[in-house]
Amino acid sequence: MTTSAPGSLPQRTLGRCGITVPAVGIGCWGIGGPAENLGLPMGWSTGASPEAAATGLETAWQMGARLFDTADVYGHGRSERLLGDLVAQVPREEIVLVSKVGYFAGTAPHGFDSRHMRRQLEQTLDNLRTGYLDAYFLHHSDFGEGERWLEPAVEAMRSFQREGLIRVVGMRGPHRFARDRLTVVADQRSDKIARFRTVFDTVRPDLLAVRDHLLSPAARSEGIFAFARQHQVGVLINKPLAQGLLTGAYDPAAMPLFGPGDHRSRKRWFTPAAAEIIAEGLNELRGLVGWRREDLIHIALWACLDRCEQAAVLVGFTTAEQVAMNLSALGAPPHPEVIDQARTIMGQVQARLDAQGEVFTDETVKARQ
Repeated sequence: MTTSAPGSLPQRTLGRCGITVPAVGIGCWGIGGPAENLGLPMGWSTGASPEAAATGLETAWQMGARLFDTADVYGHGRSERLLGDLVAQVPREEIVLVSKVGYFAGTAPHGFDSRHMRRQLEQTLDNLRTGYLDAYFLHHSDFGEGERWLEPAVEAMRSFQREGLIRVVGMRGPHRFARDRLTVVADQRSDKIARFRTVFDTVRPDLLAVRDHLLSPAARSEGIFAFARQHQVGVLINKPLAQGLLTGAYDPAAMPLFGPGDHRSRKRWFTPAAAEIIAEGLNELRGLVGWRREDLIHIALWACLDRCEQAAVLVGFTTAEQVAMNLSALGAPPHPEVIDQARTIMGQVQARLDAQGEVFTDETVKARQ
């Protein structure tokens, strides 16, 4: 494959680790296709065919993307293998590869059992057709009863570093373990901010993975990015387009029926009622930034990039057309006042979504699949 320069995409240095990447990277969850894990749908029933995935990845490379993010659990290796086909065609030193471990335990006693982690890393390297990863993430923060697996997981990561199998260690920002969102009632859940800080102090990561977009609570966003700046850790921002909800991709009157293995079947924002609230907000946002889909993508991406100078965003895809639109829509940053107004508009939408307050049980999830 012809090597092309990153072109007009702005560059970001990811904190003290010193890794420099274009500001927009490619998330490869969607191309993993449908998957089940922990008894829950964890993938995308509308995933890409191998041919569509290859075309999308090649398009991203040709348009200057150099950061690619995947995980062992995305299609249980399918995403990594598809990305590996691209890796085999490009100079390894020009591509930044990120993967994750922990959500897929297989027959191991826990996803963070150190022997299991080594086996998973070896498989990931084989899948990606490379000898090392630029970053390896602890994919969640459930380390078992009494934090049994926390220190062994951290030591495994440091061993991988010493052996040259990974360059830097990453961990998730404040979040809920996937199953806890459905099995633990809201008023009995632990303080995820306090837990994040405890795990952070033990892991001492070089990078954080943070979910952020225009529908994220402002206080949460401001807090985690201030924390990242304070500790000089880089940030990979995932879901900046809220998985298409911020691009107008979903029609409230004709919401898709998500097939087996699709995580959206258990998310309340992907229901007609929530999509209607979001659509109303997007119409107001269009009056501010423009009526093309590219205009919505442009403001959504920059609203994230504006949060932190040591952060890059990850945009997912299932088609090459999505890749081309997302990368070409970045352009120059909007005026700060426009970003502030966009945050105000969509912050009001987020408040309405919270007020809707629908909570799904396991039975509801099964009914929607």
